[in-house]
Amino acid sequence: MSAKMLGVNGTDYRWPAEPVVVVCIDGGDPAYIEHGVSAGIIPNIARYREDGFYTVARGTMPSFTCPNNMSIVTGCPASVHGISGNYYLDRETNEPVVMTGPELLKVRSVMSEFSRHGARVVSVTAKDKLRKQLQKDMDLSNGSVSISSQFADRCSMAENGLEDALGFVGRALPDMYSADLSLFVLDAGIKLLEERRPDILYLSLTDFIQHAYAPGHPEADKFYRDMDARFARLEELGAIVALTADHGMNEKTNDDGTPRVVWLQDILNAAFGDGTSTVICPITDAFVGHHGALGGFVRVYCHGQLTGEQVIEAIRDVPGLERVLSRESVADEFDLPFATEGDVAVLGDPRTVIGTSERNHDLSGLKGHRLRTHGSVYEADVPIILSRPVREDYARRAEAARLHSYNVFDYALNGTVN
Repeated sequence: MSAKMLGVNGTDYRWPAEPVVVVCIDGGDPAYIEHGVSAGIIPNIARYREDGFYTVARGTMPSFTCPNNMSIVTGCPASVHGISGNYYLDRETNEPVVMTGPELLKVRSVMSEFSRHGARVVSVTAKDKLRKQLQKDMDLSNGSVSISSQFADRCSMAENGLEDALGFVGRALPDMYSADLSLFVLDAGIKLLEERRPDILYLSLTDFIQHAYAPGHPEADKFYRDMDARFARLEELGAIVALTADHGMNEKTNDDGTPRVVWLQDILNAAFGDGTSTVICPITDAFVGHHGALGGFVRVYCHGQLTGEQVIEAIRDVPGLERVLSRESVADEFDLPFATEGDVAVLGDPRTVIGTSERNHDLSGLKGHRLRTHGSVYEADVPIILSRPVREDYARRAEAARLHSYNVFDYALNGTVN
């Protein structure tokens, strides 16, 4: 066993003696695991829970994809790595700024830092926006690979460390709104483990299935069966397998099944006038068909003479809005970067999402499905599951205090019993 250690963002990580695979199951609410185990459809995950390690950890708030993936791969909170959503409002230009590029990521990921010290690493994501963030400062000269299933037909050695990813994996380009987009990620990881045996692999999926189907639905069951079989193959190839999620998922509907939405920008415009505030929905990205850019957390930026205190007073009793926090309070409570926070943060209750103006959100992409989405504290619980047991000191640590999802690399690289 190698005793070599590498420090990344305040944590010393052990150089892996065998491949370590961390999988982020996008939208992987613990409820899917509980159902899958009880229904007997995920026998390998069930075995990991019994013979390896399992806990329900806390994810990064807001419970969206980019901030949580960045927390997982950097091993630190959003206040350190700087990514707290997909959008924020630039106070000088009054224009929304996309946060999904690498330029706003303040620190390197575990994979990037290991690659810079000679390790062979793999990063495979479903969506290319995430691939670019994860790849920041990654050294691809030593056989490392960074690809997305979204653009698996556009790979080059210079950009991705791999040419003809479709031919390499032996699969066609998957549709963006499909389970196959995630399964391609896992199949690419398996093929790279078979052919190149990297030291560290990070495989990040997409949540199309979880947005569309609740635990127990046949489509969700099939997806979890398909994933479970692939986890077994990764383990069969000699890897330590670590599973976590970026966020959970909940239905956000009225009793009749219609979306339960607070149109916050319309409320603020009625109270204070058009142009006095801007509501930013940080869930928004290029692929909103399955959630309509609606989530359980939004930010309000005030203009002119309007103050955060006035906004808080005006909306504190709106049904469906569970918490209305000042900029200082939300940054402190959820360990978020203060600079990009709005003047007010608004969180929905378990069944409510928050939008801007009703005319700005297109829900036709739901295609008859009930609205299932995320963003609030009610989707911040995520599993950490390891295929190997952990050392006694790591087990005690998890018992003494709740882990965070950004502890998963520490537990996989440092805590597992070989």
